[in-house]
Amino acid sequence: MSVSSFDPRATPTGAYRPGRIRDENLNTIMSAAAAEFVQHGYRGASIQRIADRAGLPKANVHYYFPRKTHLYQSVLKEIVALWNSELDELQVDDDPAQALARFIRSKVRLSFLHPTASKLFALEIISGAPNLQAYLSGELREWVAARAGVVQAWIDAGRMRPVDPLQLIVSIWATTQHYADFDEQVLKLMGKRRYDAAAMEQIADFLTDLILTGCGLEPPVS
Repeated sequence: MSVSSFDPRATPTGAYRPGRIRDENLNTIMSAAAAEFVQHGYRGASIQRIADRAGLPKANVHYYFPRKTHLYQSVLKEIVALWNSELDELQVDDDPAQALARFIRSKVRLSFLHPTASKLFALEIISGAPNLQAYLSGELREWVAARAGVVQAWIDAGRMRPVDPLQLIVSIWATTQHYADFDEQVLKLMGKRRYDAAAMEQIADFLTDLILTGCGLEPPVS
């Protein structure tokens, strides 16, 4: 099963016609599905419970997603598209400190705003990524290689200290997503019941300073 083999936004004729109700239903169903998959896993997830979480009839879910595999694929596809968006347009001419700071802050924000999505992705990877094998070894590997190439160009031009570009990207993923995947642990250590805007800003500042300083860059003033 490929992460991109099913598109819920396509109509039976293949042409997607945007509409407020359709888009709202899709977003509501996929949010409910992410929560269901995290709690019960793919095998234990129920379309009826997803429909109940979404507050929609089960038939509405099947209208957009004929099979549970289609829904699972679509949720994963939305997650990776969301995470990759900040670096999609990365260019050699960009300022390294500004570009990396934006990426770090974006990943922190997404981890806080979409913790369920992050946990679902983590569960998929821990399970051996049965639904993402082709994506990980193909599209994602090429995407990372292109961004690592930009980082290497910055290094070659003396604009930042020599670091392993691949490990830098992986480290940003790991540190930012930890706050979503292990929120129960982090919140207990912080003495908080939930994250708030102040905590998000503090964590984003800390990670930006830590990572950019390690790259020999001056963190930009936020």
